[in-house]
Amino acid sequence: MNQEKIGKFLKELRKQKGLTQEQIAEKFNVSNRTISRWENGNNMPDLDILIEISDYYEVDLREILNGERKSENMDKEMKETVLRAVDYTNAEAERYNKRVRICNGIAMLLVLAYTIIKGTSLYDNPTVMAGLDIVQGFAVGMLLVGLLYSSRYGARIRAFKKRLMKRQE
Repeated sequence: MNQEKIGKFLKELRKQKGLTQEQIAEKFNVSNRTISRWENGNNMPDLDILIEISDYYEVDLREILNGERKSENMDKEMKETVLRAVDYTNAEAERYNKRVRICNGIAMLLVLAYTIIKGTSLYDNPTVMAGLDIVQGFAVGMLLVGLLYSSRYGARIRAFKKRLMKRQE
């Protein structure tokens, strides 16, 4: 897959419709800079956006991925398969994003509890102070777990976990 060729093709399609990058960016809810990156071949649109683009420009998805026009049209079954794959990918991403939001939410609640208790007279009690240290540690831990899940290392950890699970079966 040649990103530069695809980018030139996307630019050609946009110009054939007489549209600016700003207009296309607004249509697909992305920034002008994102459209520029697509057209320069620096980045590729997500698969779900590629499908929207193919519908919008009335071209075959394979034409976009090849970066040139073809005579045959993509059949309905192929398009439905691709849409199911996109739905699956989006569902997976949403699951991991939900975990990140939960970790960050718990961390924020712990930080809020720590801040509230620290501002009261309970803070002078040595037992409460020790408990607050634990709360603060959990808050930092949850933030780190959320950060780890959202980083590229999170994907590596998930892949490693899947490999381990397959070995155990």
